[in-house]
Amino acid sequence: MSVLLETSAGDIVVDLLVDYAPKMCENFLKLCKVKYYNFSPIHSIQKSFSFQTGDPLGPLSTQSDGGTSIWGQLSGDPADRTFPALFHPKLKHLERGTVSMATAPHPSDPDIRLAGSQFIVTLGDNTDYLDGKAAIFGKLVEGFDVLEKINDAIVDERGHPLVDIRIKHTVVLEDPYPDPAGLREPSASPPPTSAQKATIRIAEGEELLDEEANEEAAAEAERRRKEREAAAQALTLEMMGDLPFAEVKPPENVLFVCKLNPVTTDEDLELIFSRFGNILSCEVIRDRKTGDSLQYAFIEFEDKNACEAAYDKMKNTLIDDRRIHVDFSQSVSRLSEVWRSETNTKRKSAARRGAGWGGVRELEKWRKYRNEDEPRGDDENYEMVHGLDEMRSHHKDPTREEAESRHTERPRGRDDDNSKPPNRDRWHGAERRSRSPRGDRHRDHRGGSSRDANGTRDGRDWDRRDRRDPDHHRGGRDRDRGRGGRDEFRRR
Repeated sequence: MSVLLETSAGDIVVDLLVDYAPKMCENFLKLCKVKYYNFSPIHSIQKSFSFQTGDPLGPLSTQSDGGTSIWGQLSGDPADRTFPALFHPKLKHLERGTVSMATAPHPSDPDIRLAGSQFIVTLGDNTDYLDGKAAIFGKLVEGFDVLEKINDAIVDERGHPLVDIRIKHTVVLEDPYPDPAGLREPSASPPPTSAQKATIRIAEGEELLDEEANEEAAAEAERRRKEREAAAQALTLEMMGDLPFAEVKPPENVLFVCKLNPVTTDEDLELIFSRFGNILSCEVIRDRKTGDSLQYAFIEFEDKNACEAAYDKMKNTLIDDRRIHVDFSQSVSRLSEVWRSETNTKRKSAARRGAGWGGVRELEKWRKYRNEDEPRGDDENYEMVHGLDEMRSHHKDPTREEAESRHTERPRGRDDDNSKPPNRDRWHGAERRSRSPRGDRHRDHRGGSSRDANGTRDGRDWDRRDRRDPDHHRGGRDRDRGRGGRDEFRRR
């Protein structure tokens, strides 16, 4: 959640800490949305410490009420002009560019501090004097050069700059809060009121007029003002993603034609405008769904001079009973598409060479389960990052381990001191194999598992082996012992 503040000293961008100060962030966002801060003066500049703003009239006006919150602005109730400020214990004035609400103690309870519309921006580090007096709700992320200009401004004994520094415009880049009842966002920035104009000391650019005092200086000041406004608007469009970069310029060989008749086609316009020079493209913009003409077109000439000649000759020309309007194109959408496609192509080629994720060396692809970089083969074994043996070692069956331990343990008796090797036929029984009906496998009477002709154990018998009773072998040994005793009795 961010807000762009356009000031006479430059543009600054403030990121809001909505998780730590939700109500103060909502108040600030909504005030910016209704253009409450427009033409508010920056005052109380303390070098390398802080400055204050947010009052539309400023402290120099006798009509100023100190500002009001968004709820007081909408309701008009004096009781809603302020609200209790929240001081989060983790937020401290440690860095330059910290943004916090100016507060005042409650008349009846000094422990409660009230906030309205005015806010403070720090001009230096470690300004912990403001902790407990100003409630932090944001921090500056762009425009630190503007802080340097404000810090170096010439001020009087009360910290008011001699040359006015004001907030000219506010742009809400992202707003997560719903609008309160009665909030209406203006369609354009409102002009300054007469009370605001009365607080002007030395307006922006007037110092140059006083020094030069001629028409050339006035024209230069106006040109600089327009350049600053154009740069600020281009930066806003770049941040919103409408421009690839702020310094982009529209092509000089493209004409914009509007007020066309809906029946006018691309071929008609190309035939009419081709007398001025070779045309690279001529396109009437149409609706994507219906295909109907939107009554404007773009004509791209091969030569810049041909484009200028068509602009001079085709003004207010009658085409298909419609008087058209011709102007130089200000659209950079095609340049944006070319720029994005070239950038994506470079990133994809860099990614194929192994330069990070998406061609950016600092990025790495996030993997969770699948080994997606390995090519898919015929044996689709889920393409797991871990191998089959490693997965088996992680997921062992405790009952199966107990059964295997019983197989391998040899009962201890009196003859344990003898170093004779254990007789496996005695404990496990003789291995008697019989030919299976299939003819290609042998049946092992000890464990019931299948072996093929090469003696390899069949993998499909693992499930039957796992479901088998772990005491199966112990019962088999008891039966072998009983059978041997009956045979001995018969011989006797």
